[in-house]
Amino acid sequence: MNNKPLQSWAPMQLWIGFQVFLFPFISLITPSGIGFSSLLFVLSLLFVPRKAWAALAPYWKDVRWVVAAFVFQLALAAVCVLLRPEADLSRLDKPSRMLMGLSATMLVLLARPPRAVLWWGVLGGAVAALPFILWQRIGLGIDRPGGFLNAITFGDLALCLGLVGLAAAVDYRHSTRKALLPALGAVAGLAASLATGTRGGWIALALAGLLFLSYAQMLHSRRVRLLLVGSFALVGATFFIPATGMQQRAEQGVTDVRTWMNGGSAFSNVGIRLELWKGAAMLIAERPFTGLDQAAVRAELRRHVEDRALDPVVLPAEHLHNDVLQALATGGVWGLLAWAGILLAPFLFFSRALGRGVHMGMPQFGPALAGMLVVLSYFSFGLTEVIFWSLKGCMFYALMVFLLMGFCLIAKEKSGK
Repeated sequence: MNNKPLQSWAPMQLWIGFQVFLFPFISLITPSGIGFSSLLFVLSLLFVPRKAWAALAPYWKDVRWVVAAFVFQLALAAVCVLLRPEADLSRLDKPSRMLMGLSATMLVLLARPPRAVLWWGVLGGAVAALPFILWQRIGLGIDRPGGFLNAITFGDLALCLGLVGLAAAVDYRHSTRKALLPALGAVAGLAASLATGTRGGWIALALAGLLFLSYAQMLHSRRVRLLLVGSFALVGATFFIPATGMQQRAEQGVTDVRTWMNGGSAFSNVGIRLELWKGAAMLIAERPFTGLDQAAVRAELRRHVEDRALDPVVLPAEHLHNDVLQALATGGVWGLLAWAGILLAPFLFFSRALGRGVHMGMPQFGPALAGMLVVLSYFSFGLTEVIFWSLKGCMFYALMVFLLMGFCLIAKEKSGK
């Protein structure tokens, strides 16, 4: 890992390193931190476009499929704007901004800051988010706090920071002192997520646990193994602490499912989702290939409610609370391909990098593991929520993926392969 003194950094490296640190640090504790960071990367790129492209060009073969996935998502949105009279240019906003997240990869490859700046930003962001959300829950008495976001999005992003913190601890596996601080960030992120009462993240934790288990034989550091076991054990223990509300939330979810399946009221967090998924299945069956515009989806749901095929509880919902169903309902099979592409292409990129770093001596293991955790987390979040509905959720994913890609490519070069 590059521990070069700050005085010896070039101005560009110092500036880009500051931006890399700033992005995760202010993501959850400011109202516009994610958007500000994404804008800052793009503006910085505009000052050095040729140099940044020259820095990316040698790695184009490695990144081309990831870039193609984000381009396809934007192209599909453009086609929908052109062919659907009810669609407007706002549909291009999220996919275009996500694609511009590539600027983070280009600048990282150009300036080559040490990835420690990203780990410290993640640590700082997670540690700062915890007291912020606890103050809302305990001090203000908000049952489902969410900071400047809604509770679900805040909880999901806090969990992402926690899991990336675990990957950072693996990166510092040879130093107990250095590994303790990322471990603190990991625990803070997990605790902040639990404080929001968000249940969707539980699936992400299970998938993360399976990922760590699959590479357990490569974690030759006893300290790292203890850290991983301790972190997941801590999360599991909170289930049995009444003050956390986790057990109550789990029992409530089971009750909601039983009530809905027995024909009872759908007016509950889970019941509304189940009713929305039922409605989504109806819409997808009607337009499986092209889907409907979001406004048309709302209108069709209302029609089914008027026909008494659906419960009226679905009407206030902004989306279908499932990324797969949302993609199919609004874009048909093409929408599903676009959604799958921005998850699968980065996942394959990071899994290949992780495969090259399986001996733990190769420096790409840490950022590749972090990248896989981010992608797995977003996949699991999307099972009960449309995590890509929020612009902040979209930009957090894009910037984190593109930053980690940049650090993986630098590490690959250092490994001599």
